[in-house]
Amino acid sequence: MEAVTSTHVHAGLTRARSSGRGHVLRLLLALFALTAFFATATPARAATAEPPTQAAYLADRLRENPVYVTDQLPRAVPRSTAADFTRLARRTGVPTYVLVLPGETVRDGKALLGAVHDRLGRDGLYVLVDDHSVTDATAYGVRAPADDAWTAQLYELPYDAGPLLSFERFTEVVALSPEKASARAEAARAAYEDDEPEAMYIGPSDRRNQSFLTGILLTGVPLSILLLAAYGRRVRRRYAGSARKADRAARRIPPALSVAAVVASAALAAVAVALTATAVFDQTASSGTKPPTPAEMSARAERVAAGLRKDPVYADPESPRVLDARALDRLHQRIDAFRRSDGGGPVYVALVPQTSESESAGDAELFAAAVHTKVGTDGVYVVADPADGTIDAVTYGLRLDGDRLLFDLPDDITLGDSRADESDDHRLGERLDALMTFLDRTPRTDRPVEGPSPAPAPSPAKDNALPPLFATDFWPGLIVGAFAALLLFAVSAGVTALVLRRRRPATEPFARLPFTAPTEPSASWLRRTAYAELSALAREFTEHGEQPLARDRLDAALLLLDGDPGRARRPGTDPATLVTVIALARAGRAALTGQDTDLCCGVNPLHGAGVRLSHVRVSATGRRLLPVCELCRDTAIADPLGIPPRLLRLPAPSGGGRLPYYDATDGPLTAVPRGIARVVERVRETAGVH
Repeated sequence: MEAVTSTHVHAGLTRARSSGRGHVLRLLLALFALTAFFATATPARAATAEPPTQAAYLADRLRENPVYVTDQLPRAVPRSTAADFTRLARRTGVPTYVLVLPGETVRDGKALLGAVHDRLGRDGLYVLVDDHSVTDATAYGVRAPADDAWTAQLYELPYDAGPLLSFERFTEVVALSPEKASARAEAARAAYEDDEPEAMYIGPSDRRNQSFLTGILLTGVPLSILLLAAYGRRVRRRYAGSARKADRAARRIPPALSVAAVVASAALAAVAVALTATAVFDQTASSGTKPPTPAEMSARAERVAAGLRKDPVYADPESPRVLDARALDRLHQRIDAFRRSDGGGPVYVALVPQTSESESAGDAELFAAAVHTKVGTDGVYVVADPADGTIDAVTYGLRLDGDRLLFDLPDDITLGDSRADESDDHRLGERLDALMTFLDRTPRTDRPVEGPSPAPAPSPAKDNALPPLFATDFWPGLIVGAFAALLLFAVSAGVTALVLRRRRPATEPFARLPFTAPTEPSASWLRRTAYAELSALAREFTEHGEQPLARDRLDAALLLLDGDPGRARRPGTDPATLVTVIALARAGRAALTGQDTDLCCGVNPLHGAGVRLSHVRVSATGRRLLPVCELCRDTAIADPLGIPPRLLRLPAPSGGGRLPYYDATDGPLTAVPRGIARVVERVRETAGVH
């Protein structure tokens, strides 16, 4: 009995030990299986958990090629310009490494160049360029006046010179000796410290100003010529009509030819303005940037899409890292959970800066659409800018309320708060986590929602091209030019009238009267001239003493004005009366100066003294015996038909035009053809004085 029991106990112990070893073995196999599963289930995530730093990535690019041009600035610096940067870099005479990056991705240029140099492990001149100019340069282990070269290009070039020209000027100064480079930098600083050089290019607003000015000149100049010429003819006809008509009669210049010459001058002025504006405003582009190729415009979207196919979170390697390993792992977990949720789907996060010189011109929604097209998979596409911290999200083909995602996303997520602004990483990890929570809570729809179709970004070639000169504000300029011409005409007419008014108070020499007296004088001209002549006669009469003829003529003139010389200047006096006053005053002055004659020109009493009586043609069918001045006498002999246009014409009593003076009045003026003595008698008879 005991033997049997001992045997059974030994067998039980043996089976127990075998069973324990089996459990351990099965446990070890299970652990190995889980390890293998996780190792194969998330290879991409493990590979991207620690993305390369910005400096490490850029050092690798310089190891491949000493000049690296980003694909994020195709509008300002296409990648094809790398050959030009390489050619210029060879001029420095030292190993030169060039990084062309968006300025938004560089927090500290000097620190970045130092970190890249440490990673690359090669001495040389390290240069950082953005979309405008050379921003930083440092020499490591070589002698190169980097600081002086940077200063020279900064001061010598205008702000719109562009990165390639800036780098060219930089290499030009680097190639100089240290002494010459230092002198060049000091000279540039002294010359342009207060005023920078004139801009090399103009923008659309400048072109609109040019178009506006061209339009103003194109209508203003020709119209001014026409208006001023017409006004000049009117002034000459009014103030120097006799001389002009006599001169025309002598030279036989037809009026139509004179008008045609003015019109031709205006037309030539318009053509000259158009040609001059085209030659002066000959700019066609707003910068010197080469137009990028389609491949350069799509390179960044393809790079990001290729990264998102491997991992739903793509961090731009050219930018500073904004998500640490913990935040990155947390984001992956939330993305996986959303993908498996009801109505959820893939989420793609692109941590890429959005600059105005990118292919999408800084439009995050447009960039998301391009990446979605390249990836070829529907989902939520998130664009997080590591430079300014903004977040945009767009959904494509998921059962999500797209409007809520587009319009109701809180500002704390899209823009951040004050803490995000003060943080280098803009707290993107926390805000992206909040975005995933918002996605989880977004209402689902019955069917997939199509994503937005944003308008395409402007073409680089069209965006860089200036509008035509004869477009945009050119048309408003034409209207303004017409108003400007009218304003100039009004100002010129006013100034001319003021000048003539100031000139007329002084009487003119008798010899000039036949040439300057108008044939159709205005009321204002008659008032000014009558007052000036009467004042001159009174003044000269006082100076020369008593002279009977002068006394009689002065008294007669004053009788016509009721003894008040000032009445001549006041409106309301009859034009015929004023002409009579002028004729009497001039005859009195002639008597005082020894040039007395009783004859006064009967063609136009304003011509002054007559030299002889002559039968002259006063109309096409009639003749009259009139005293004539020398000019009228010569005209009557050379061109009898030239006398009618020289007749003094006054407003008709009943209105409606002008008549020869002897038909326009029945007062003392009609006695002019019979001499000044008869005019004096008629004045006395009219006034009742004997």
